[in-house]
Amino acid sequence: MKTQNLKNHSKWVFGYHVITFLAIVALVVGSIRGFLKSSNDNLYSASLLVLISFILLFLFYFVRAFSLKAQDRAIRAEEKLRYFVLTGKPLSSKLTTRQIIGLRFASDEELPNLAKKAEDENLSEKEIKQKVKNWKADFYRV
Repeated sequence: MKTQNLKNHSKWVFGYHVITFLAIVALVVGSIRGFLKSSNDNLYSASLLVLISFILLFLFYFVRAFSLKAQDRAIRAEEKLRYFVLTGKPLSSKLTTRQIIGLRFASDEELPNLAKKAEDENLSEKEIKQKVKNWKADFYRV
């Protein structure tokens, strides 16, 4: 498996992020065109097709959003536990979930100092990731 780092840690699934999205957009556009050109005889079925296409668009978004939110909660809990195990102290409540998610890539040696720096300087998730020297890979991110 390829070594993970800042440049290649995000995960894009071509079938989901590109093909499925474009197919749903094509369905939305096509169904709206069909609805606008429909006669009274097929107005009901054309409107149902528009409704279905928007339902699929919302599903496409929310399936991803909900799974990421659940995963973010798990990462937050894991990193709070890891910090406590390493330092014997709780992780600062001033750190945001996004900052904690950025900290998950820091090695055990870097985590305490980087967490303090993230809190003191209010670093963004991206800035935290850029400061990680020894990248701790996360291959299970959805």
